[in-house]
Amino acid sequence: MAENKDNNLTGKVALVTGGVRRIGAAVCRLLHAQGMNLVIHYRSSEKDAHALQAELHALRPESVMLVRGDLLNAAKLDNLVYETIDSFERLDVLVNNASSFYPTPVGKATEKHWDDLIGSNLKAPFFLAQAAAPHLKKTHGCIVNMADIHADRPLRSYPIYCTAKAGLVMLTKSLARELAPEVRVNAVAPGTILWPESDLDEITKQRIISRVPLKRSGEPDDIARTILFLVRDAGYITGQVIAVCGGRTVVG
Repeated sequence: MAENKDNNLTGKVALVTGGVRRIGAAVCRLLHAQGMNLVIHYRSSEKDAHALQAELHALRPESVMLVRGDLLNAAKLDNLVYETIDSFERLDVLVNNASSFYPTPVGKATEKHWDDLIGSNLKAPFFLAQAAAPHLKKTHGCIVNMADIHADRPLRSYPIYCTAKAGLVMLTKSLARELAPEVRVNAVAPGTILWPESDLDEITKQRIISRVPLKRSGEPDDIARTILFLVRDAGYITGQVIAVCGGRTVVG
């Protein structure tokens, strides 16, 4: 962040959506380890949320607040920012991590699928950024959006999801221009990091990995470290999308 010339994040505040499981939890752990206070949003994973809060509070008491909510309810999005300011009196980082992901083959997709995938991956990040912007400007903070390499390399049977992520990439660039010079806005585009929670057989997994130049899948910490870089060390970077994909974007 512009004010953080010594890269010290101690006492800064991050709001992370979908932050209690998988990649989101890795991001929260790493930002917390750097001294940040966290407001962690979740929708339904209450047990995981309280377990993560207890884990982080054991390291630093009263440093994590949980907020439960449905990001599809646009009227409630301002409340996430309000709760953050009410608890910690500032906001330095917004990580739009929450995302719905499932196939919607043409011929089987519904309006409900559209509303869910566009809502969680594109609509919510915009309205959260809009609500957060005045507070981020005060702290010269930043926004990091969770994009996807399939934003410009469509994944078969996922047309709505890919469209939503493509929109998020343009939103990242647009907000970088709209919120400059006080607020930086960037995105991270994961490749094969965690397998979907739906079952994939080993043959399918190996076929996917064979197309990755580094010949392996990544880890949630690969994404978390990239987000930390954008938050802490990238004071002259805005409007960019960093692919964390083992080189998948450079092959056909």
